[in-house]
Amino acid sequence: MYTDLKNRTAIITGGSKGIGTAISKRFGEEKMNVVVNYHSDEAGAQEAVAQIQQAGGKAIAVQADVGTEEGVQTLLDAAVQTFGGMDVWVNNAGMENQMPTHQLPLEDWKKVVEVNLTGVFLGTKTALNYFLSQEKKGNIINMSSVHEQIPWPTFAHYAASKGGVKLFSETTAMEYAARNIRINSIGPGAINTPINAQKFADPEKLETTRGMVPMKRIGEPSEVAAAAAWLASDESSYVTGITLFVDGGMTLYPAFQDGKG
Repeated sequence: MYTDLKNRTAIITGGSKGIGTAISKRFGEEKMNVVVNYHSDEAGAQEAVAQIQQAGGKAIAVQADVGTEEGVQTLLDAAVQTFGGMDVWVNNAGMENQMPTHQLPLEDWKKVVEVNLTGVFLGTKTALNYFLSQEKKGNIINMSSVHEQIPWPTFAHYAASKGGVKLFSETTAMEYAARNIRINSIGPGAINTPINAQKFADPEKLETTRGMVPMKRIGEPSEVAAAAAWLASDESSYVTGITLFVDGGMTLYPAFQDGKG
């Protein structure tokens, strides 16, 4: 759909499952070169690589811990060595677990913040340094959540990390706009991903979640990937510092739907 994306190179952290794989596949359909990052799911990453290649793109899978400087540098080095450079960096890797805040272990807090927020910082910093050193325009896409805006009890560490992603993205977007580096976020709502599979397998929980979405359905990873493709393309060339919510209206206070309240 976006001809300007052909032969551009993207790095996608956490590309071995769910939304990351969907973005990888969509970038393959756009005939891009893709570095698919994974932490432990090598099989999932190789499947994503196969989907990219089948769609007409080029890809490699690279193992790295995006919560470390060494890990993100490994991804950049792989992109430069294999494809000659990098044009789009997608900070997609993330995790969550549920725990009442008064029982939340410090280690759980640290791990979620390390992956969801520190990983975004490290990926963004690495991408910025590359774009600046090459004196080229750049594009960074951060995966946030509706919970950068909607409080989520028993997921305080997750919500805090995504709130951090929001202001980090906005701040860096302002900081580097004059250097022609665009930084945006995507805020998915209830999406049919492996992390939600167990919850959505319960008919009651599925119906409850649908009731929180004005469109009354669960979103698909491909719909989030479509947003990523647009943000990566020149069609969004005058867009920076936003969170593009892909949530069926979940952030629109659906409890007030139909004039309730």
